[in-house]
Amino acid sequence: MGDRVAARAESSELTRQRILEAARHLFTERGYFNTSLQDIRRESGLSIGSIYHHFSGKEELARELFYETLSFVESDIRRVYERYSGARERCYHVIESLFETTESLPEVMEYVLYFKHREVLPTEKPICASRPFEIIKSIIAEGMAAGEIRPMDEVMASAALLGGPIRLVQLRLEGVIVDPLTQHLPEAWECAWRSVAA
Repeated sequence: MGDRVAARAESSELTRQRILEAARHLFTERGYFNTSLQDIRRESGLSIGSIYHHFSGKEELARELFYETLSFVESDIRRVYERYSGARERCYHVIESLFETTESLPEVMEYVLYFKHREVLPTEKPICASRPFEIIKSIIAEGMAAGEIRPMDEVMASAALLGGPIRLVQLRLEGVIVDPLTQHLPEAWECAWRSVAA
């Protein structure tokens, strides 16, 4: 009995993920307002009933996708924060993780960078003002306190540190950079760190 309940729960979660992945793909490719539930149904290969079983409508789907993406980004940054010490090492691994995610899950990065969350969810903070980026600001503040990063506004420091790498991610997603970003990590890191290093 317990095995069947567990199997049903696992199947339900897989269905939910399939719907979210289809929505992410379409929201990123076409935009939220140009995507209908019928489009998501076709993309996911599921029935409208399955979608309504998991989500009350497109707005709830967008909200869940927003929170899931935030959670994904936060877990990556938190893992770096807990695994490494010092601002230099942590910042390096944040950028490394950013580049690795771009290569392994480009659609997630496209969603983070291009989806206009405020149009769809006007009461939500944008991703760049959310918990993951608060952790980055903490890394920077700790780096300033330790003398690794020169004193400056934390928002300016995070923009200086991550602006170049994020632009490289955009260029990779647009096909301007054809090699995997991970091949460019040493040079990108050197430029980023020099912009804030004490």
